Amino acid sequence: MRILVCGASGWIGRALCATLEHRPDPVIRAVRRSATPGDLAVGDLHAHTPWEKALRDGIDVVVHLAGRVPAGHGLPPVPDQDYFETNTLGTIHLAQQCASHGVSRFIFLSTVKVLGECSGGRPLCGGDAAAPADAYAESKWRAEQALWEIAAGSTMGVVVLRPPLVYGPGVRGNFLRLMRAIHKGHPLPLSAVHNRRSLVFLGNLIDAIDRCLRDPRAVGNSYLVSDGEDISTPELVRRAASALGVRPRMLPVPEGLLRWTGQLAGRRAAVDRLLGSLSVNIEPLREELDWEPPFSLRSGLEATAQWYLGAHA
Repeated sequence: MRILVCGASGWIGRALCATLEHRPDPVIRAVRRSATPGDLAVGDLHAHTPWEKALRDGIDVVVHLAGRVPAGHGLPPVPDQDYFETNTLGTIHLAQQCASHGVSRFIFLSTVKVLGECSGGRPLCGGDAAAPADAYAESKWRAEQALWEIAAGSTMGVVVLRPPLVYGPGVRGNFLRLMRAIHKGHPLPLSAVHNRRSLVFLGNLIDAIDRCLRDPRAVGNSYLVSDGEDISTPELVRRAASALGVRPRMLPVPEGLLRWTGQLAGRRAAVDRLLGSLSVNIEPLREELDWEPPFSLRSGLEATAQWYLGAHA
């Protein structure tokens, strides 16, 4: 089985390739710009990305991880059109090329955000109606719909994975900022928050992708994936602090005040995500593919803390 990993130089892509390359199956690493011997540079992801060289030698499975993600805190926002051109049109073009070259399976890494930013009183399920709340989620949702259409008109099977927030060694963005704040002992106004969040450790996500590229039962399905243990934001702080070897400092600030402050600071959406519930149901992945997360939430946080202490402390 020849495997093409698109976005192999990204955080998730590097971890996936490290796992796959311990096996005899050939792995072709498609990247934006070549930095490592053996990488195949294809340039930016868009509606005209040249995939012929990557696909001409016969690829059995494509794992598509590349895409445009929201800019980090303090950076200029990504224009809506950029999400559409990269995540939607770029994915459609790649899938069409794969189908025409006889690829048998196409695994697409989407996001739980296609179902919305809040799970309400019950975990989100794969069959829930789509409710993308921003251009990023909309671009992923449009790509998903196009993939099912391409699959229906070809012999190529499609699998979609929708992860929530991914964490692990090498994590960046909000999770890294939270780890830094906890380690430095900054008081966090979170002890009065009552929510439920699903997370997925990088190692669990890689294992789920690996299962989907090898198990024929995955074809034709979209799956939510997580660590299988939901957690509140205050409990996450406490567990992360324990893994970092520090005492958590939290203040019981009312949620209403936090939301009001976030609105004044122009960070209402970020505060809502921090305070709200977003849990997912992974039972279909468990039942249909006999998959269980190989890493617990505790071990995932410990691995992340060990990396952080080695790299940032």
